Amino acid sequence: MISLPERQQIVQWVTQANTAGARAHQACELLGIAPRTLQRWQQCGELLDDARRTRCHVPANKLSDQEREQIITVANRKEFAHLPPSQMVPQLADRGEYMASESTFYRVLRAAGQLKHRQASRAATVHKPRPLETTAPNQVYSWDITYLKTTVRGIFLYLYLFMDIYSRKIVGWQVYEDESSACAADILRDITQREGIGPEQITLHSDNGGPMKGASMLATLQALGIMPSFSRPAVSNDNPYSESLFKTLQYRPEYPAQPFADVTAARQWVSGFVDWYNFKHRHSAIQFVTPAQRHAGLDTAILAKRQALYQAAKARHPERWSRHTRNWDPVQVVYLNPNKTDRNETRKTLEKAA
Repeated sequence: MISLPERQQIVQWVTQANTAGARAHQACELLGIAPRTLQRWQQCGELLDDARRTRCHVPANKLSDQEREQIITVANRKEFAHLPPSQMVPQLADRGEYMASESTFYRVLRAAGQLKHRQASRAATVHKPRPLETTAPNQVYSWDITYLKTTVRGIFLYLYLFMDIYSRKIVGWQVYEDESSACAADILRDITQREGIGPEQITLHSDNGGPMKGASMLATLQALGIMPSFSRPAVSNDNPYSESLFKTLQYRPEYPAQPFADVTAARQWVSGFVDWYNFKHRHSAIQFVTPAQRHAGLDTAILAKRQALYQAAKARHPERWSRHTRNWDPVQVVYLNPNKTDRNETRKTLEKAA
């Protein structure tokens, strides 16, 4: 980064060269700067300090090291050691002491690593669900329930959706007039029969709702040999595949503008949606093949054919391709609530493929 004195010297040299008859852009090229840079430096007829975010800027009102140490010392007093800055600052003000603003207290304590749980009581611990990964269909399912409005205000229908997160295929669904674990258990038993699911084959992930942890559902999971997995309380991000599927459903152009008249009308519409989603929708997360194609193992051949087509197109007109053809490799592994290392490995894999 060029300092302000150096910029002043460069502008002086360019001005002298221009006065002597040289063009400004030639002088800039000789000095290794762009003409637009020179114009920015001369903005408003005078040189300005560097306004880029990457500049090394020290605020004029920055606390001194002694003042920062004083804040930490006060925060560690016995009377304040268990309190957050929002409690410390008013109490100090009542004593006629002002050291810094509340936000400054937070900033200084955060930098010192003292902003975490400050009370004597044990900090609350909420364990993240164990990470899951799937490399083939019928290994990890995700399911949830969403409301469907009816013509009677305050009365809803309940849509149960089960999906395979590897293929994104909706493997089971139903619309009921009530929300219960018994209804979900019936759908799950039907899915295992149609998909040929054996004991200890799949893991079923859901949130912490009543139907998900009801006695009928848990008994069915145990009887079928299905391993349950649950989200953290009130954390929708732990069940992202079902949440994303519901958004796709509700944002379809064909989604009825008016509430459903009855359960038959709702089932008819959902049936059409599931047919479109499974057999016609080219899903962006699985390289734009349909969930049904990926679930049946047809995506590998389809993507290989696309790759060959692109390679042939590049061979005919190589001048139209700057680097390489589009990556049509199949997605090999799908993660649910992955660890940070899993995310990094996935990102590196995608970067290498690109």
